[in-house]
This record gives sequence, structure tokens and C-alpha cells, in this order.
Amino acid sequence: MNAIATTSSVTQSTPNPKQPQQRQTAKEIIAANVKELIAQLEAGHSNALTAYLDAMSRFHNYSFGNVLEIARQRPDATRVAGLYAWNQLGRKVKKGEKGIRILAPIIGIRRKTDKEAEKDPAYQNKAVLVGFRNAYVFDVSQTDGAELPTMHEVHGDVGENRDRLVSFIDQQGIELVFTENIAPALGVSYGGRIAILSGQSEAEEFSTLVHELAHEMLHKAERRTTTTKVVKETEAESVAFVVGKAVGLKAGTASADYIHLYHGNASLLAESLEVIQQTAAVILAALHPPTEEQAAMPDAELAKVA
Repeated sequence: MNAIATTSSVTQSTPNPKQPQQRQTAKEIIAANVKELIAQLEAGHSNALTAYLDAMSRFHNYSFGNVLEIARQRPDATRVAGLYAWNQLGRKVKKGEKGIRILAPIIGIRRKTDKEAEKDPAYQNKAVLVGFRNAYVFDVSQTDGAELPTMHEVHGDVGENRDRLVSFIDQQGIELVFTENIAPALGVSYGGRIAILSGQSEAEEFSTLVHELAHEMLHKAERRTTTTKVVKETEAESVAFVVGKAVGLKAGTASADYIHLYHGNASLLAESLEVIQQTAAVILAALHPPTEEQAAMPDAELAKVA
């Protein structure tokens, strides 16, 4: 995982007061992170991709751009929040710790015009996205204080997540069947129908279900660019990796397998990573409705639109 950053990028996260930092857009930050990732891959560090996917599993409430930012600046981060959120949870950031920079939206109010008010007296002022600002979050390892509530973890046991996943598949109008007729394939996506090989272990079956659901969500609709079968398989396996890690399953796929996402084109790599993050986030939202603890950490919501 250390392959993400070869320098002390945490120190870099705080701007030099003598040199005002130029504000970057979300697109610029994504492009810079993808460029750095490509440099790692071309230097032979294939596990850099796995490290980014691992970060997606931990920070699926964040936007794609901010997941990349957190992974680059502090690849060992597990739970992050801002100063206020940590203080509310009874914890203080340790003296001398440097924040992890992310982008947070600036929300303004568009007031109703006289014409709109005349036409509809009940017309409300609307919140609008004005732009983005730099915000700083800190990992739990950078804080001291009260013990945090233990979050529910599965550690190899899918628990209720299997039933929730099956329910989500049904809600999408996708038929799910279990059969031995597809052997030796573990699962097949037909477009509106998923077949799963009977007799798999719970963990294997869950991973296969997510993999085939990812195909249904990613590859049965038009994409911005054309892609190969190998990349499609790698994207689906990446979604299964992210979701599996998030629910506590041990991933068996080797880091080198994810190198297939990179095919010499930065924009295609960025597209693959973005659709993987977004698809995994949708599935995890169905499996894990927000808890009270997550609601107490509003920083996770700050950057969803970045």
C-alpha cells in the first residue's frame, strides 16, 4: 500500500503560508492523482491500484476525487473526519498532526425572483453549488480521546449482507437463479438475469453475486468509451473486491490482476476507477444504511459532489 506515495505526502497536505495554494478543481485533482498512479504502475508498482481500491472500500461515502486524495496523502487511513466531528466524538487531534486535504462543496442560496414569487407564493429559495473549497480531515490514528463505538464487521462471514444483496438485485428487476448448468463458470450475467453456480461457500457466492451484479450495472448500458472484455472483467472483479473488503471479507485476487485496468490511456483508467467507485458505493449503500455514528461524522458527506 505504501506504493501510492513515495514521499511524505501528509506533510505536503498543509499549504505553505508564504506561498498561497492555487485552488484546484475536482477534475484537476482527479487528473493529478491518476497521473501519479500511472507513474507508479509504469514503475512496476502494480499494488498501487489495489491500494486505491482498498481505499474505496473504506471511504465509499466520499466522492471519487476525494477517495483518490485520501489514498494518496495517507494510504494507511482507516476512518477520517474533521476537527469538529472528532471533538463531538470526544477525541482531539494530536499536536503537530497535518490534515488530509479534500474538496468540500460551497453551497449558496438562490433566492426566488419576484416573478417566481408571483407565479407561486409557496416557491422556496433553492440551495445551489457555488464551487469548492479546501477542507481538512484527520485519520483516527491522528487523534486521542474517548474510545469509538465498535463498527459492525463481518471478517469472512457475510451475515445479513447476502440477503440484503439478493433483495437489492430483486429491486433492480434482475432475475436471479442458482444452477449447476453454468459450470465451470461461477456466475453469468445475461442482462436482466444472473445465474450463480450452486454449491459455493457463502463468501464465494457473495463475491460472485457482486461481480455479476457489477456486470449488470456497468456493462449492459452505453459507456462513454469502448472497452475490452478483459477490462470489463477486471472492473467487475474490482467492484467485488471493494464491496467484499467493506463488509470484512478477505480478498484473494492478486494485486497484479488489477493492472488490466491500465491500458496506456489515462482517461480510460480514470473512467474505470470512477465507475468502480460509484458502482461499489451504490451496492454498499443498499447493504449498509447510514448508522448513527456515521450521521455524527458529517465530513463524510461534505465531498460527495466533488
